[in-house]
Amino acid sequence: MPQPADLRHLVIVLGDQLNRDSAAFDGFDPGSDRVWMAEVKQESTHVWSHRQRSALFLAAMRHFHQDLLAAGWPVSYYRLGEHPHESLGEALAAELELARPAAAILVQPGDLRVLDEIRQTLVRLDLPLILREDRHIFMPPDAFARWAKGRRELRNEHLYRYLRRQSGILMQDQQPAGGRWNLDADNRRSFGRAGPGRVPAPQGFAPDPITRTALADVSRHFPGHPGSLGNFDWPVTAFDARQALRDFIQHRLPVFGPYQDALWQDQPYLYHSRLAAALNLHLLSPRETIAAAIVAFKAGHAPLQSVEGFVRQILGWREFVHGIYWLHMPDYRQHNALGAEQALPRWYWTAEIDMVCLREAIAQTLSLGYAHHIQRLMVTGLFALLLGVRPMEVHEWYLAVYVDAVEWVELPNTLGMSQYADGGIVGSKPYVASGRYIQRMSNYCRSCPYRPEQAVGPKACPFTTLYWDFLMRHAERFAHHPRSAQQWRNLERLDAETRAAIAAQANSLRDRLLA
Repeated sequence: MPQPADLRHLVIVLGDQLNRDSAAFDGFDPGSDRVWMAEVKQESTHVWSHRQRSALFLAAMRHFHQDLLAAGWPVSYYRLGEHPHESLGEALAAELELARPAAAILVQPGDLRVLDEIRQTLVRLDLPLILREDRHIFMPPDAFARWAKGRRELRNEHLYRYLRRQSGILMQDQQPAGGRWNLDADNRRSFGRAGPGRVPAPQGFAPDPITRTALADVSRHFPGHPGSLGNFDWPVTAFDARQALRDFIQHRLPVFGPYQDALWQDQPYLYHSRLAAALNLHLLSPRETIAAAIVAFKAGHAPLQSVEGFVRQILGWREFVHGIYWLHMPDYRQHNALGAEQALPRWYWTAEIDMVCLREAIAQTLSLGYAHHIQRLMVTGLFALLLGVRPMEVHEWYLAVYVDAVEWVELPNTLGMSQYADGGIVGSKPYVASGRYIQRMSNYCRSCPYRPEQAVGPKACPFTTLYWDFLMRHAERFAHHPRSAQQWRNLERLDAETRAAIAAQANSLRDRLLA
């Protein structure tokens, strides 16, 4: 191992940068460089993190550490409970004061808070920081900023088409495969009364000895944190992640497209990939993932509507929110365009609520650290939006409870897409709907005590009541919006007496649900 006097580079590896082809390792010399990794409590306490989220990071980091050691690379590894430092900055300062490298190397983090903390630590110790691009991103922040410059509005669809042209992904003779850029209209089916039938479960990964140490440490250090550890089966290595990808391609991708927006009770995964966590920790490459889906399409194994829908989530949406995050931070966190000031209900942490859709989505989240995108957008997120919850509280909940949550992808999804708190930076309109949407896309309403077609009365669905209340409260802003005006035109059909009854029931709901 290089000694302090001759250490050239200290290569900082964060818990969501676990790829051997990282730019951080370009030119790495085991004789003069060293890798540094640290587990610190602050990364699980800056938001009240789900225990599976913490365990996933620790398990993946420990496996990556072992891989580096097996390759003969020198690593300084600060393990939770074996050092006194609470934060990354404190732990890094201790290492830098001891090692005194000529410079530190870091790949662009996924969280501005972490980047600022590392930068401040290096400045305080008068050491240079070499910041390198994240190769898991197709469009780095500076390239996104150039693409965005001069555009009246930024939209995912525009970026998606641009990146497909640039990369050649799903392109044929300069045209989109199948003649259409976006097959979303083909991918909004529900299961009907018969339900989904037998859905192949995602491949799970039983905890090995290294993962079991991570689970034990999370139990010991974060006993009061939300979530269960008993069913932890996430991929924690690159090998596991590739197995999970193959499993998805083989068993669920062919039907993913049509039913990607569907919901069904006691079916947490349906045809979704469950790959976001592996992608966000860099255990799996987005390029490799997209390539595998395209191979399945070309082989006739999966139809274009499924493959295009899956590719759009990665090449389109994932790239778009990454660009938005780095273009608009740090001010982005403070947006609250709709003036939402309610507290997040306590039952978001317990699932103790009588609405079946919310109870199902939240209980599943607390058990698994997972919910698919429609559960997040159109159940838990929609209800917080209609209720008028402060956007930062919604953001902190999402960042805490989902194992795949890293801030660059979670924050724009929550504040922008889900809560419309950014006033239209991410999405052109608020995604609001009544209980009828959930009834159409799921079987939740069959066993629920509330009726989605009713806005007032003892059986009125709270989603429906709050939907009409939302339209009334925000009519001035959205009544003439080109993409949402139809919803507000429907509001005009309600007479004054009905409006007053809805407003009164909405106020009563808030008193009950926020108590």
